[in-house]
This record gives sequence, structure tokens and C-alpha cells, in this order.
Amino acid sequence: MLLARVADVSGKVAATSARSRKIGLLAELFAEAAPEESPLVIAYLSGRLPQGRIGVGWSVLKHVVPPAVGPAAEPTLTLAGTDGVMTELAAVSGAGAQARRERLVRGLMEAATLSEQEFLIRLLSGEVRQGALDAIALEGVARAAEVAPEELRRAVMLEGSLPRVARAVLAEGAAVLDTFTLRVGSPVQPMLAHTAGSVTEALGGLGPCVVEEKLDGIRIQVHRLGEEVRVYTRSLDDITDRLPEVVAVALETRGDGLVLDGEVIAVDPATGRPMPFQDIASRVGSRVDVATARAALPLSPVFFDVLAADGRVLVDLPGEERHRVLARLLPEPLRVRRSVVADPAEPGAAEAAEDFFREALARGHEGVLVKALDAPYVAGRRGRSWLKVKPVHTLDLVVLAAEWGHGRRTGLLSNLHLGARAADGTFVMLGKTFKGLTDEMLRLQTERLGELAVSDDGFTVRVRPEFVVEVAYDGLQRSTRYPAGVTLRFARVLRHRPDKSAAEADTVERVLAGG
Repeated sequence: MLLARVADVSGKVAATSARSRKIGLLAELFAEAAPEESPLVIAYLSGRLPQGRIGVGWSVLKHVVPPAVGPAAEPTLTLAGTDGVMTELAAVSGAGAQARRERLVRGLMEAATLSEQEFLIRLLSGEVRQGALDAIALEGVARAAEVAPEELRRAVMLEGSLPRVARAVLAEGAAVLDTFTLRVGSPVQPMLAHTAGSVTEALGGLGPCVVEEKLDGIRIQVHRLGEEVRVYTRSLDDITDRLPEVVAVALETRGDGLVLDGEVIAVDPATGRPMPFQDIASRVGSRVDVATARAALPLSPVFFDVLAADGRVLVDLPGEERHRVLARLLPEPLRVRRSVVADPAEPGAAEAAEDFFREALARGHEGVLVKALDAPYVAGRRGRSWLKVKPVHTLDLVVLAAEWGHGRRTGLLSNLHLGARAADGTFVMLGKTFKGLTDEMLRLQTERLGELAVSDDGFTVRVRPEFVVEVAYDGLQRSTRYPAGVTLRFARVLRHRPDKSAAEADTVERVLAGG
């Protein structure tokens, strides 16, 4: 398939707000593409490169964008050819790397038509944000393959990859979906929770449920098969080598063929209280020797769900049954603290649940999760059967730009421009804040935002929208300065969220609904 066809559909998808029209355009494109090309189509329309970071930023692009490089008269670039150049770019390193990258990108641009050049610039700079999100792409694949979207969605949940499932179903049809199941050793997207305003509100919407402590750690998914253990993050990154404590715990469990869902936390030995998320993230992301990092900050896993045990897939079982299996596998200290509410309408049930919430906060946790006892584990979905309750308004927002600091913050990127996710895949600015940032956070965000920079006028550095921060705020106030008509009141940064992608940031709709 020619890259020009993907660029054309990208433009048309960006130009329409109608979900049905977007799905129709994508379905036509997937029907035309060879099955083996579908993973690239999905990646490019979502603004992702399969190779990850390839070292091409504005410092390279500014030398090869039009009119510095004129467009080709006719489209000749193929998807496979473009992917080959991206792979070459990802492999460039060492002395003269910048010049080699520029030559490769220039060659790509010289072979591209004007529309392809524009698309490539957006792709390389991380600016492809036209609303072709994975959910819409999934609907497009389902229509092209003539399969039910819910059947395709389940296969993707269990396989953990839309591109892999799309390639298979477009090549082999609906029958292949039955081959996708949870496999120990292959991570799946974690089940997520919606937000409730209070514990009482959550109880009213769920019926028989359980209230669990919401830990302020890093989500992990642990797979064990025999003596082989793998540990994955919520974004399915393999971090096994960084968490020997978790591996040791997994090897001591009573079963085999396991997939466990939980969090890794750190506890202050002096107070017994959980340590800040930022400390945990720094430990997990540390590049120093693991033994040294472990000695400085030991971590402990705490589990709240089990997806498979002894080779049996459990995701379709009610949560109450899955927990019985979890209790058989793990001792109480390795399981999250919880309180069952068999009948929320029973006198005193709501008060007892609210007491549990307050006690969780007093123990230093960030809130609670209220989960329906009869809910299956719906991998990769933000289900209404899990509701999280926190004591303050918080949002996960994307950094769109940052301003250079003054005084003791000179040389550091400080004042952050914050954006929420719009329905069309773009980001809407809600305000700025420099509050809540520790010296370590300032240092880390200056380094990361520098990697994402697309321009710097000496005052403000504009960046690709990839860096997510969790922000607390006291409410909304009207503002004509910002596109949504509101800004955040007394916003302050609670923490960086390297474990979350921009696609997981909160939406403008949620902000306007009151968080």
C-alpha cells in the first residue's frame, strides 16, 4: 500500500467529527490493505512508530521540511519502504548520528508528495492527533473483517495487541478469534476503574461489592510458569529484571500457571506508612545497579486479583470467586486490605464503608476502589463495575509546553501548560502551574521535556503531548483565556505519571463534569 493512501485517510479522519464516518473511512482502508500491512496502518494513524523513539526531533526536521526539500510529483513511497527507513533511523547511533539521521529523513522527504511530507512531519514530530484512536481503529477492523466488534474486542483484550489480532483476523476471518486467549507469559491490558464522587455513591451503583484500599504504587502484572517469572507494567513493558523482590514472591506462591494483578509499593520502615509514588517510580526506572537500588528502597508487591491459576483462565469468573482463588494462593500480607459489603442497603453498611475509606486515607493510601462482587475481569476496559474514590479532585493531564524558570529554578523547565484530551484526539489547554514540584521533579521533567521539545523561543518550550502529570485542584473557574472556557483553580502537581500514556489522560468532558 502507498503511504499516500494512509495520509489521505488521516486527513479525512481529522476533518470529520462523526464517529461513524471515521469508522467507515478506516474500514475501507483496512479492506484495501494487505493483512500484514494492517499493524503499520494502525500505528501510523494513531501517531505511533513501531520502532518507538528514533531520535528524530525538530533539530533534524527543521532542515528537511518544505520548502527546503521539494515534494515528489507522484506518490511512490510504500508503507513497507517507509517502515524500513524508520528502522534504519532507530539504529543510528554514535559519532555523526545527527548527520546520518538528517540524510535518511531528507531522502524520505524527497520521495514524498506534499501530502505525504505533511503526514511524515506530523508522524515524526508526534503531531498525528486526528481522533483515530485504538477504539475507533478496532471498529474499523471489525467492519472490514466482517466480525462482531465485541468478539474482536475480547480477542484484543486477551492478546494485548490490536495490531496482532487485526493482522490475523483480516487474513483468516472470524474463526481465528477463538485462538486468542489469555496465555501465561503474554501480558494483557489491565482492567481499569471509573471514578465515583463518594463511597456511598459507588455503593448505590453496584449492589453487593467489596471496598479495597487504593494503593499509590506502580501497577504490575505477574506471570509465573514453573520457575519462569515475568513482571509487566500497566503499559505491558517488561520490568522483571528491575524487581527481584516480586520475582522471589512469585516463586514462593502455592500455585503455578499464574497471572496476578497488583501493585508494587514501598513502606517507610520508621513509620510503616506507604512512601510516595515518585520514589517508587524512580526506583523502578533507575539505571543504577538493581542491587544498589533495592538496598536504597526495597519494594513489596500487594495483589488484588488473579487472572489465571494452575493453567485455568479465570477472567470470566465473578470477582468474588477470583478472590477466593487469590486467598488460596497468597497469604494475607500479600493481598490488598478489603471490606466486603454484602448488601449496601443494609442499615449501617454505607457508614461502615465510609469508615473504611477514612481509615485507608489515615493509613496513607490515596483512596479506595469499590468493586462489584459479580464482575468478571474485563481486560483493557475502564469498566463501570470498578469505581475509584479519592478525597480530592485530581486529573491526569498532558504537558503541552513548559516555561523556563527564574531565580532558584533558572535553567529548569518549571511552569507547566496543562491539557485535557478532546474527543477528536487533540488536547485542550486548561491552565498552567508551577506548584507542587520538588527539586527532583523539576530535574526529571526538564530532562524528559527536553527530549520531547519541538520548539524553544527562549521563554517557552513547546513539546510533543506525551508527558502525563497528575494534578490536584480545588475546583473550576470560568476563564475566557482557555478554549474550554474554564481553568483549574489552585492547581498543583502531585506527581509525574510515566506509567500512563497521553491516550489515558483525562478528557475535557470529565473536567467539565466536575472531575
